[in-house]
This record gives sequence, structure tokens and C-alpha cells, in this order.
Amino acid sequence: MKKLRKIGILTSGGDAPGMNAFIRAAARTALANEIEAYGVMEGYAGLLAGNFKKISSPTDVSNIISKSGTVLYSARCKEFEQLEYQKKAAQICRDNEIDGMIVCGGDGTFMGATKLSAQGIPTVGVPGTIDADITSTDYTIGFDTAMNTVLEMVDKLRDTCESHARCNVVEVMGRNAGHIALRTGIAVGASAVAIPEIPFDEAGAIENIKKQRAMGKRGIIVIVSEGLPNYAEKLASTIEKETGIITRFCRLAHVQRGGSPSLEDRLTASEMGVAATESLIAGKSDVVICKNDGKICDIDIMKALTLDKLYKGKLSKEEIDVISAEDRVWMDARCKELRSRIEEYYRIANLIK
Repeated sequence: MKKLRKIGILTSGGDAPGMNAFIRAAARTALANEIEAYGVMEGYAGLLAGNFKKISSPTDVSNIISKSGTVLYSARCKEFEQLEYQKKAAQICRDNEIDGMIVCGGDGTFMGATKLSAQGIPTVGVPGTIDADITSTDYTIGFDTAMNTVLEMVDKLRDTCESHARCNVVEVMGRNAGHIALRTGIAVGASAVAIPEIPFDEAGAIENIKKQRAMGKRGIIVIVSEGLPNYAEKLASTIEKETGIITRFCRLAHVQRGGSPSLEDRLTASEMGVAATESLIAGKSDVVICKNDGKICDIDIMKALTLDKLYKGKLSKEEIDVISAEDRVWMDARCKELRSRIEEYYRIANLIK
């Protein structure tokens, strides 16, 4: 097995609190193993530009663990979907004697990682997204901090709702997944939670709000996932019309990506950063670092991407038919587990609303 001399560390896609903790852990693990570490500035676009920044010592990544965003920055790079640019990126790695890459981001980042691996550059992926929408892992870097930001902001909204006996419909992020909405909905005591995974009973929710008001409830909170496009604002209007309660719409938007990362995000990002570098040292490539059942593990990237598409209904029958029997058993069990988890959270949200 070829000895690693230099590794590159890259963040791509949407930023997430905890990415800096990942960068710090990955770089320091490399340095502890006498491997040179280089940050790639601005994601795959920076890789194509050969924009490397050497991390010479542990102090180069000191004091970034508490910062949000990513000190390596991020950028979208549509060109990387094309084979010629994938080959170019691999050649740039070879020209700079980069023996392996660690990339942190979402499913688009992982697709780039597997393409880079196919061009002969060993690559390991780390899940970094506040949306927690990567099916192969129970946890993604940034998820906990984003939820805590929602919690803090909705608690403040509730204060003014209570004072004026109003309702606030709050749209939270999550892309096409309702994980942030569902869990924060329970945590803030929302009167209703609307997510894309489960049909929302709008009439039932409005009747519940009427009953709560009749029982003396003043401040009413409704949480809606952005995975239901343009629905939150419409729902706010409908609630006011049907109940007579003054209702305001609030979109929290990108503040959910900011803020000092929580302990959970710092800890998990550090675990994943160490595991990613050690995976490269062990000769692994084309894998994504996951955390399932509380344990760090690695899964083949294409297997993880296929699972993700299966869960989200994005695979054709022909694509499903070529999945091996062994993988299909694992994927079906994983999908069932995740759906069951969402259904249970949704049941709890409606039981204690």
C-alpha cells in the first residue's frame, strides 16, 4: 500500500456548524501521523483552480472549533459533473502530490467524491449538512446546532405571541426533509407540525388551534418544513381566516446555518474527521463516514447514494432491479427504520401538542 504523503481537505455545498471542527480534527490527525495536510479553498471550484492552503502545524487550525461556517469556504461547481473536469481535478491532485482527499458536504459532494475516486484519487466523504437528509447516516454535522437555533428563535417568537395572543407560523429549513421541523416542533411545543414525509391534516390542525384558544391558550406556534414550498405563508393566512386569531408568518432561513456549533456537532465532527483521515491511512477510498447506533462506521459511497435515492423515490424500476439481493435487504431495512422513526416523532408531536 502506498504511503500517504499529503492529503487534501475540502468542504462543499451548504455550510454547516461543525465543519471547522471536522477540518481541525482531520488536519491534526494527518499531522500526528506525519502526513502533510492541505486545505482546498472554495470546494471543488477551488480544487479545479489549484487553490491549496498548507496546514503546517496544529496551531494553523487553533481556535476554529467554536466557529460556524467553514474556514475553507464553499462554492457550487456545476463543472465537476463533467468527466473532463473530474480528470482535470485528479491531475491537479497528482501535480500537487496530493495522495488522498477528504470531502465534507451533502449528497452532491459525495457524488463528486466518488467521481474523484474513479479517477485514481482515494477519497473519503464526511456528511456535513444541517438538513440531516443523508439516508446512510443517523447524524450529519450541523443538524444539532441548526435545531438549537430554531429552538432559541421560536422561544423568542412565543414570548411576543403570548403577549398579544397571536399565532406564528414558522418555516424552517431542511430542504426536502422534515427532520428539523419535526424535532423542533416537539421541542417548542408546537400546536401543529407540517412536513413533506407525512400528509398534513390542515383542517384538523385548525380545529385543534380553535380548541386550544377556547381553553385559554394565548401564544400558538405552528412549524412548517421548507420541504412544503410556499405552504407556510398560505397556512398562516388560512389559520387567521378560519380562527380569527391574528397570525404572522416567519421564515427563519439561513440564520439556521450560523451560530457557534453545539457540543454534539463539535464532538461528532471531530470523530468523523479523525475517522476519515484514518480511513485514508488504512487504504480505504470511495467511502462515506457515518454515525449509526452511536457508532462511527464507513459505507461505500455509491451504496450510500443508491440508498438515498431509493428512500427518496428517485430510482427507476430498472435501477432497483440491479441492486444485489444482499444490498436490497439492508436498504429496505434502513428505509423502514427511518420511516418508522419519522412516524413515531410525528405521533408524539400530535399526541402532546
